[in-house]
Amino acid sequence: MKLDSGARSGRSGSAGRPDPHGGRGRRSRHLGAYVINGSLALLSALTIFPLVWMLSASLMAPGEASTFPPPLLPAAPTLEHYRVLFGTQGLGRQALNSLLISVAATGLSLAFNLSAGYAFAKLKFKGRELIFRTLLAALVIPGQVAMMPLFLMLKQMGLVNTFAGALVPWLAGVFGIFLVRQYAQSIPDDLLEAARLDGANEGQIFLRIVLPLLKPIVVTLAVLVFLGSWNDFMWPLIVLTDRELQTLPVALAGLSREHVQDTELMMAGSVLTVLPVLLLFLVLQKHYMKGLLMGSVK
Repeated sequence: MKLDSGARSGRSGSAGRPDPHGGRGRRSRHLGAYVINGSLALLSALTIFPLVWMLSASLMAPGEASTFPPPLLPAAPTLEHYRVLFGTQGLGRQALNSLLISVAATGLSLAFNLSAGYAFAKLKFKGRELIFRTLLAALVIPGQVAMMPLFLMLKQMGLVNTFAGALVPWLAGVFGIFLVRQYAQSIPDDLLEAARLDGANEGQIFLRIVLPLLKPIVVTLAVLVFLGSWNDFMWPLIVLTDRELQTLPVALAGLSREHVQDTELMMAGSVLTVLPVLLLFLVLQKHYMKGLLMGSVK
C-alpha cells in the first residue's frame, strides 16, 4: 500500500509539474504561423498592388502618372479618361463585341465539351479509345500552327470577318473534353444503369443526373473559356478586319499606338479589360476552387 501511494504521489507530482518544453513549442508554432501569414500577406500585397495602382492611375489627370516619383493616389480623381474611351474613341462597341463573343463562346464550349467528355467517359462506341488518344495527341500541337489552315477554311466558307468565325476555335477544345472526361469517369455506372432501367433516355440521364454532378467542373471550364475568349488577341486580330466587329483587346492595342504617351488613358483601358473577368472570378470563386480541389483529390 505504501508503495502504491508513493507511486501515485510520484505520478501526480510529475503530472502537476509543467512541461519545460511545452511553452517553447507553442511559441515556436506561433512564430512559424506569424512568419507564414506575414509572408503570404506580403506576397498578396505585391500581387494586388499593380492592379490597385492601375485603377488609381486611370483616375489621375493627364500626365500625373508620368511624374517621378509616380503618385500612389490621384490628387483630383477624374473620370475623363473613361469618357474619352466610350465617347471620343467609341470603345463601348468593342467592349460589347467582346462580351457577346465571350458569352457565346462559353455557352457553346460547355455544350460541346460536356457532351463529348461524357460520351468518352461513359458511352461505349466503336473506336472510342482510338479517337480519344488521337485528340490527346493534338494537345502537343501549338494553337498558332492551326491558325492559318483554320483561316483558309473559314475564308472558303465565307465566315471571315464575322462573329461566327471568331467563335469557331472555342466550339470544342481538347483540354475541355479531357477535363470533363476525367470528372465524368467518377460517376458510378450503377447510377446510370438504374436510370436506364427506369426508362430514362440518354438525354434525360445527361441533363438530370450527370450535369448536376459535374457542376464544379462546369463552373471551372466556364471560367477558363470566358477568360480565354475575353483576353484573346491573336485570333480576333486575324479573323475580324472591320473595326465595328473588333474586340476590346484589339481596339486597345490600336489605341495604344496612337496614345502611347497617355499613360492614364491606357490604364483606363486596362481597367475595362481586367474588371469583368475579375468580377466573374470573385463571383464563381467558391465553385472554381471546389473544382480544382476535386481534381487534386483525384
